[in-house]
Amino acid sequence: MHKFTLPDMSCGHCVAAITEALKDADPHARVEIDLPTKTAQVDSAQARDSLAHVLAEAGYPPAPAA
Repeated sequence: MHKFTLPDMSCGHCVAAITEALKDADPHARVEIDLPTKTAQVDSAQARDSLAHVLAEAGYPPAPAA
């Protein structure tokens, strides 16, 4: 399970765009998004760096991991 903080995510449209981008990259991914905390948890066979690239390409670059 990969957890990302997405500071640019602000609305339901963002949630839909992020979910779609991740599902396009891995149709079998399980995506859980928490809009109030601006986090996404992704259960995927894809590498974390690959998923981070997908998010950045969709316009939602993840914050650096703490």
